Amino acid sequence: MIAWLTANAGTIVVGLILLAIVAAILRGMVRDHRQGKRSCGGGCAGCPHACGGGGCQAAPPGAADRKQ
Repeated sequence: MIAWLTANAGTIVVGLILLAIVAAILRGMVRDHRQGKRSCGGGCAGCPHACGGGGCQAAPPGAADRKQ
């Protein structure tokens, strides 16, 4: 078991570092969501799901055909 750990130590360390980075990103996203911050930055003019007035939300089916 120890031989396997020493043989794969580099891979294990890199994996743990990547796991920590992903966990930190997810933690920040959850905190932002709980505080009511928008993930899109609030500029919904260029958002493909913005169907006017109500902010970024999923557009109803066929909304892309009506936007002209």
